[in-house]
Amino acid sequence: MRHEPHRIGVSRSSLLRVLGLSFGLAVTVGNTIGAGILRTPGDIASLLPSPLWFVGVWIVGGLYALLGANALSELGTMLPRSGGQYVFARHAFGNYAGFLVGWVDWISTCASVAIISLVLGESVVAVGLLPPGSEARIAIVVVVAFTLLLIRGTRFGDFAQRITSLTKAAALLTLVAACFAFAGRAHAGAAAAVAATPSAATPAFAAFMLAAQAVIYTYDGWSGPIYFSEELDDPDRQIPRSMFFGLLTVAVIYLSINVAFLRVLPTTALAGSSLAAATVAKAMFGAGGETLVRAVVIASLPSAVNACLLMASRVLYSVSRDGLGLPFATRVNEGGAPVTALVASGVVAVTFLATGTLGMIMAIAAFFFVADYTLSFAAVFLLRRREPGARRPYRAKGHPWSTGFVLAGSLAFLGSAVAADRRNSLYALAIVVVSYPVFRVGRHRAAPLPSAGSYLTPNATPAPEQEQV
Repeated sequence: MRHEPHRIGVSRSSLLRVLGLSFGLAVTVGNTIGAGILRTPGDIASLLPSPLWFVGVWIVGGLYALLGANALSELGTMLPRSGGQYVFARHAFGNYAGFLVGWVDWISTCASVAIISLVLGESVVAVGLLPPGSEARIAIVVVVAFTLLLIRGTRFGDFAQRITSLTKAAALLTLVAACFAFAGRAHAGAAAAVAATPSAATPAFAAFMLAAQAVIYTYDGWSGPIYFSEELDDPDRQIPRSMFFGLLTVAVIYLSINVAFLRVLPTTALAGSSLAAATVAKAMFGAGGETLVRAVVIASLPSAVNACLLMASRVLYSVSRDGLGLPFATRVNEGGAPVTALVASGVVAVTFLATGTLGMIMAIAAFFFVADYTLSFAAVFLLRRREPGARRPYRAKGHPWSTGFVLAGSLAFLGSAVAADRRNSLYALAIVVVSYPVFRVGRHRAAPLPSAGSYLTPNATPAPEQEQV
């Protein structure tokens, strides 16, 4: 049952509790599905030319993501506070871990806003709507426009997220339908002639693990709802439901796209394609196929821009509210929008676009993305032992085995990230080293660490213990 909207807490600088399950689903879909699903199938086909394994690895990736959502749902309902994994890191491991996770998450999410907007700008130019060379300017306009929209209030962000996510799903399903309707027009031989052939040198197990890693990265983004925990009107139920049902929706879309691609072309024709969707569309419609794919990108990416801006602002707001961020970033307007945090997030994204530093920022951020999940999964174990009697409306099913599995996977991904990109991993380590003295200088402003029960908000209606999804 939905509750009447009211402010969280008693301060004027407080968020509004006006979001529902539909927003949670929309932010999961909007934040998870990006351009990766249009590109990654070409990499997977190179590693797994068997159609059965090609499709199967997407099922495995979806199951892994569901296990991750299972673990984070416990933390999200136990600590229902907006701000994402920063909240878990600070509560479980202390102020310094929270400081590091919060700031890195904020910076990297702002960089994601910039990258998504730039890809959107490139697609607008590719279809001839604007002249070449204007990609960065288009991206800046996109960031500014969404920032101005979201400043109007939480309800506007909610509406924008639901509309753009619905548009994204419709565009991708239209592509799927086109594949099935026009598969007979494909010229597989011509496409295969220009595609790279699958590598026979990679051992089967290693090929599957590399493919699984790429797929799991493509599923990343499902944790979106935990960034808005205290703004959901029933977080005990809506956090797990948003992530589980949202992920199931994403998995259905991903499987449909991959099956549709195979309907048009064999894996040998997809293998090595840098944009698998374009290879498929070109096989069906010739040179005009790329325009179709670019149109899908243009329709799909606004939801990710909207979601990432909303998420970035909640991280900065939460870090600042706890005395570990910018004192002025706690201002919330009458519409419930953390206006200063939103503007700061937009400014940082625009700065990345203007200075051309995106590549290095995201390469370093990839290390921290995996590290954040590692800390969160470890926090489930730590808090089960340290606070066994804490309120847990949702308890991770299959724990400790299910949580242990995704924790082991995160550690493996972290190790592979270090091995694959040693230079940027060293940069990430340097950030950790430099961040500690910065934290020590400002730690006197940090608010006391609350108990788990104090995260409960006034007038919230808690779900029964061990609420089922």
